[in-house]
Amino acid sequence: MQNTLVHGPALMQRLDALARFSEDPDRLTRTFLSPAHRQAADQVLAWMHEAGMAARTDAAGNVVGRYEGDRPGLPALLLGSHIDTVRDAGKYDGNLGVLAAIAVVGELHRRGERLPFAVEVLAFGDEEGVRFPVTLTGSNTVAGIVDPAAMDAVDDNGLRLGDLLRDFGGDPDGLPAEARRPEGVLGYVELHIEQGPVLEAEGLPLGVVTAINGAARYNATVRGMAGHAGTVPMDLRQDALAAAASMILAVERCAQGRREVVATVGQLDVQPGAVNVIPGAVRFTIDIRAPDDADRLAAMEEMVAALEAIARGRGVELVLDRYHDAGAVRCDEALMARLETAIRRHGLPARRLPSGAGHDAMAMASLTQVAMLFLRCRGGISHNPAESITVEDADLAVRVLLDLLRQYDHA
Repeated sequence: MQNTLVHGPALMQRLDALARFSEDPDRLTRTFLSPAHRQAADQVLAWMHEAGMAARTDAAGNVVGRYEGDRPGLPALLLGSHIDTVRDAGKYDGNLGVLAAIAVVGELHRRGERLPFAVEVLAFGDEEGVRFPVTLTGSNTVAGIVDPAAMDAVDDNGLRLGDLLRDFGGDPDGLPAEARRPEGVLGYVELHIEQGPVLEAEGLPLGVVTAINGAARYNATVRGMAGHAGTVPMDLRQDALAAAASMILAVERCAQGRREVVATVGQLDVQPGAVNVIPGAVRFTIDIRAPDDADRLAAMEEMVAALEAIARGRGVELVLDRYHDAGAVRCDEALMARLETAIRRHGLPARRLPSGAGHDAMAMASLTQVAMLFLRCRGGISHNPAESITVEDADLAVRVLLDLLRQYDHA
């Protein structure tokens, strides 16, 4: 392995710089179409230009950079990830893949090297699905599978996605024109932190992803009857929160009963939210995932039946809105093999492992073959300010991606 750090220090500095674009002064929060997203997109655009790319912000708010091959108009190998974050995020989820890809192209540009294919770097803006009840808007657009109804989604303040996209400089009516033609794309490769502990436990800096879990998300609304906490007898209550609590435990049981299925209730809103009032309405979210779609769908069916039974038994109304459903995605065997070869050329074993988290690669698989390179993170922690990677691993990841491109057999 090479010991001199060529790319890592500069990459880590840029990751630190990008993390300063946040909606919150004391933590990293950068949601889709926010002012912080605009600032980050502008900075990424500038770095793409510096790396020798023709760059633009597209109709969906993605930042797209293109580095032509040895002649204009050749098919492109796509590299990228996302620059939006969860609330109170770490610095590396998504951002690492974008900035490492820019570093790779920047090194090609520094050498004056053109490849027998083009390279495009994609900085997607809506992978996390935090602000709106839709997700993967950017990658769905590039893949040609975006749902026009996504433009009508609204955030917690009632602001419509399509209107905000237009204010951002995008064009809701121009989304179809952003779809890539399959014949113009060689594949899609995404570098990402592992978001799990496997690589660290095995002392390995990099791994090759085999598949991405399928996932579904629900908004659940439970409506009971608000009333005075001191005057309504227990047996006459329609307590929405008590019903929701039973439902949340049922969600957990449905996942625990199936191997590799995971389910999470991550948000809970209780109304009217007063200490002396019986809750009349509760809203909560459900996220359910598995590497096998049959297992996931069976768990979902069991879960819905259990929640409906609880609602009937407690005399409350339940409304379930499944607003996201993405099937499991297998990574391309040939692209995985190319990544493994690049890793081995750096003197390391090539470890294969699945991804329990969703990624833009899921949408891109509708367009082309996909592969993902995982980089270990300390403790397997992600979606948390404690996300941590080393400068040595970051340097290695850039060198492996550069090697992949320079040795890529696109015939």
